[in-house]
Amino acid sequence: MARVTTPLVPFESLSGADVYDVLALRQRVFVVEQACAYLDADGLDRNARHLLLREGGALVAYTRVLPAGARFATITIGRVVVSPEHRGRELGRRVMNETIAAIEASEGTVPISLAAQAHLERFYGSLGFVTISPRYDEDGIPHLDMRRG
Repeated sequence: MARVTTPLVPFESLSGADVYDVLALRQRVFVVEQACAYLDADGLDRNARHLLLREGGALVAYTRVLPAGARFATITIGRVVVSPEHRGRELGRRVMNETIAAIEASEGTVPISLAAQAHLERFYGSLGFVTISPRYDEDGIPHLDMRRG
């Protein structure tokens, strides 16, 4: 069973192995699998909080949470990713629910934003996010902005 190994922690609390695993998974999915050449290490990780979901030591899902003002006026969830080998097990829903719960535990009930790949609009909608922008292109992939609360 997958378990949260870092309950929404600042960058400084991640080990070197954690950082390596996170960057490797994000690059594997967002750069290689999605054939999207972009700079994943965008300079925002150091000011973000991170949630890692591991199973048997392997990183199976991940999110990062940016503070209000870093991307949107509200707290922002981003870089939501599930390992290809572990898809189809509701881990995306689990890591999002864990992230939302961790935000609410530390901040209370606050608005949360995200920039979603457009094909995931229904998934994020099922978690209480509503679309607040028209579709737009980000690095060659259709996106839209969504907010919860």
